[in-house]
Amino acid sequence: MPLLVSIITPTYNHQTYIAECIQSVLEQSFSQWEMIIIDDGSTDFTVKIANDYASKDSRINVITQENIGIFRLCETYNRALGIAEGKYIAILEGDDFWESDKLEYQVEVLESDPDMILSWGQAKNISSDKKTVYNICPDVNSEEFKYFNNNPVGAILNILLYKDSIPALTVMVRKDALIKLGGFLQFNGMPTIDIPTLLQLSLVGKFGFIPQPLGCWRNYAGQATKVYPAVLIEGYFNLVKEFLASNSENPFVKTINPKIIFSFFQRKLIVAYSRAGRFKLIRKEFSGARRDYIQSIHLPGGEYLWKLRSLTGLLFSLFHLDIEWFARLLKRPTYNE
Repeated sequence: MPLLVSIITPTYNHQTYIAECIQSVLEQSFSQWEMIIIDDGSTDFTVKIANDYASKDSRINVITQENIGIFRLCETYNRALGIAEGKYIAILEGDDFWESDKLEYQVEVLESDPDMILSWGQAKNISSDKKTVYNICPDVNSEEFKYFNNNPVGAILNILLYKDSIPALTVMVRKDALIKLGGFLQFNGMPTIDIPTLLQLSLVGKFGFIPQPLGCWRNYAGQATKVYPAVLIEGYFNLVKEFLASNSENPFVKTINPKIIFSFFQRKLIVAYSRAGRFKLIRKEFSGARRDYIQSIHLPGGEYLWKLRSLTGLLFSLFHLDIEWFARLLKRPTYNE
């Protein structure tokens, strides 16, 4: 049977998680796939574990490279895209895993409509030990649901211009649509490829949303979204400004009020710096936490509850206290290493 899906799995020091990631692919009800694991110079046993699986299943291809980091992530993804043979490209990072019927559902959706360029669905946001499910997103009962299928084309910008609401591990996209974009995209200063790529794809074709969890992503202090939350928001803000400017003649883009978006991101930066401070506290980076908390407090734009949280975190950073203990005391979510 012909190969239909190429799975791109970037990984770095994921020895704790990579086996479960690969196993979730092996357990898929749909079997016409290849898995391209591209390791960015791991210093642990990630590659050994991946190679053990590859030696037993020819559909798994492990590629290693010298570490270039997440600020050159598009190079890693596009290296894998360059050798991918599937009609569709699926994304699964090395610390995430899928439900067993994920690929089957998405291939069926995309094969049913040639005008649909991308399929995605819900994902569970879980703790690193899988004992806690923080939430399932996106919320199918939200008012935003009407935009999830990007129909008419461009409609999902009503969400994507404000937040990255599409879990990357659920994305399956037509390879030819990616190739026409020039491959995966990365915006200067952002340690991610999904947001820039999805913004451009939103102007190309319809999306197909599947209203059920397709996989799980772990929420822990050492992942990129926790190490660089403020960097991500600042980058997102700059990306949106450039996107609106470069697509100003698009009929849908013309209907967007940039002032509303810019005010939104000013408030988001307050939250992002507060969260950055918290995750630095977890990693015991006390001076860095203080800088982030102070930045959160001084930024204009309201969000006074978050500024109060930042003030509390600032005090914890000054006295080298355990912020996670305090969160547990208040029965708030905690984030383990």
